[in-house]
Amino acid sequence: MVRTLALIGMLLAALLMTVGCGGKKNVPVVDNTAGVVTTQPVEDVVEETPVAETPAPVTNYATMSPQEYGIEDVYFAYDEYTLGAAAMATLTADAKIMKEHGDITYLIEGHCDERGTVEYNLALGEKRAAAVRDYLVNLGVKAGQLRVTSYGEERPFVAGSTEASWAKNRRAHFARP
Repeated sequence: MVRTLALIGMLLAALLMTVGCGGKKNVPVVDNTAGVVTTQPVEDVVEETPVAETPAPVTNYATMSPQEYGIEDVYFAYDEYTLGAAAMATLTADAKIMKEHGDITYLIEGHCDERGTVEYNLALGEKRAAAVRDYLVNLGVKAGQLRVTSYGEERPFVAGSTEASWAKNRRAHFARP
């Protein structure tokens, strides 16, 4: 009878330890001297598995507009297709980006303000686009990356008949062919 009570007492103690240490696994331990099986808590051992860093997302520049990754338009003086100092500085920065992405083709669109005839503005827009292309090629951009076209006055960037709006419309704009 005493043995049975001792066994029940040990089992109750083991049960209380199990409930009290719910986050721990219990491993049976055999006490060979008394012939009694008891359980003792054992800490979980978790081996850390090295996790590879996720690579940065790949940017597909070919699907983006050139302006989304830093290519900027250049502007011209009235009735001119020669490049000014500001335009050359902008194109120098543009050329650096274009050379980094030598597999991308750009369409250089020549634009004009609304003054002048349609035919004259189409020709002037073509000269502006060609001047930009030639300058970029001289800076090391591959000629095969560059296409030119002219929209003349047909696609104004800014509506209006003021000098400020005309100045924004006299430009070479970069797009995808």
